[in-house]
Amino acid sequence: MRDDAAVTSWALAARDGDPTAVEEFVRATRPDVRRYVAHLSGDPQAVDDLVQDTYLRALRSLPRFEGRSSARTWLLVIARRVVADRIRWLSTRPRPAGTDDWQGAAERNQPRGVPGFEESVVLGELLAALPEPRREAFVLTQLLGLTYPEAATVARCPVGTIRSRVARARETLIGQITSEEEEPAGAEPAVAGRTGSPRPPATAEAMA
Repeated sequence: MRDDAAVTSWALAARDGDPTAVEEFVRATRPDVRRYVAHLSGDPQAVDDLVQDTYLRALRSLPRFEGRSSARTWLLVIARRVVADRIRWLSTRPRPAGTDDWQGAAERNQPRGVPGFEESVVLGELLAALPEPRREAFVLTQLLGLTYPEAATVARCPVGTIRSRVARARETLIGQITSEEEEPAGAEPAVAGRTGSPRPPATAEAMA
């Protein structure tokens, strides 16, 4: 359970020069920042750099932080700018040939053999297929736990837009999960063949 009041108090104390508060602030917010920039950028190999850049900017900006909003929301706004700046920078540079696909990179950069790993990969694949605005709204509210007004502040859009994007993202994800769980068309029951009756030959449509 997140304590936004504590996070904000650490940020204010860090602003006033408390080194312990800086450590507590970073420790409490790093998981959310990491998850957010990973989903927003779609580049697992760049996550560490994006997280580092986010905190460098945040710590430089702390003297101007007045606590009028949650420090976590304020930090995610900075993270969004960091990702946007990187995307703009990459758009001006030629892309190297033969870069790995998202799934391959994600699988190499996540720990294996731990509970929830497969589910994490599947969720990442499903989210990656969403349009970026819907993915961002879903991650902010459903994975990071921001309220709709907080998410609207981070994404710089009206609260109603966030609600709409989350609803559409949910519909898409539920549709994808449902379609994957359904029995493939033309599949035969496991008991087929026990009666000794010959089976019809498989057609190209059934095997597609």
